[in-house]
Amino acid sequence: MVKVGRPPQDPARQMERAHRILDAAADLVLRWGYGKTTIDDVAKRAGVAKGTIYLHWKTRDELFAALLRRERVLMLAEVRQGTPATLGELYGGYARVLLRRPLLQALMRGDSDLLGKFTRQKQQAGQSPTMGLPLEEYVAELVKLGAVREEPGDHAMVANAVLYGFLFVPDSLRMEAEESADRIAFLVADTIDRALSTGGTLSGDDADAVAEAVARATLDFLAAAQEIAEQRLAASMGGPQKAQRSV
Repeated sequence: MVKVGRPPQDPARQMERAHRILDAAADLVLRWGYGKTTIDDVAKRAGVAKGTIYLHWKTRDELFAALLRRERVLMLAEVRQGTPATLGELYGGYARVLLRRPLLQALMRGDSDLLGKFTRQKQQAGQSPTMGLPLEEYVAELVKLGAVREEPGDHAMVANAVLYGFLFVPDSLRMEAEESADRIAFLVADTIDRALSTGGTLSGDDADAVAEAVARATLDFLAAAQEIAEQRLAASMGGPQKAQRSV
């Protein structure tokens, strides 16, 4: 017999309940901010006992760490669905999805009012929520294929600067909301391709082969980044938790 408040023993049902709790936490933190959102609030919103949440996560911090890790997984999955074929299209996909995910936008902005201490943890880790460890290998492969110029180097810095610049221009400079996400995604992709690509000097079959190789490398990079993100999320979902790592 399952005791009251204990997560169901069936792993699928236990995972469903964990995601329902995270859904509730996301709604509340967007409304009130991390500092004002309590475990009691989350439990009430999710329709579970407070003790049930503690059976999934030991602390409120661990719960919100899992929430942000889930946001990254969902973002990467959505970008993959767009099948980007170049470095520019990859970052354009990030821009389009980030504009629809306010929690990740807050993490990138360093919005401590919304996310509290988690913005400091992200800054200390020196990580962008859009990137993972395979990035350097991916860019090196594009350079090897002749799709990206070796100079000026610091490709990730350049690409992230473009992404941040377009995402966080003053609201007064933004276009109509309905056009905003797609238009900004296009501008990000176009700017990065113009800044870093070699300009497509090949033609014919060689050009087609390079384009296919670049597209494959781009999707391979996204798959690897998503796998890393999913592993971090899995370590945060349900059961006794290890010490919290940076999100």
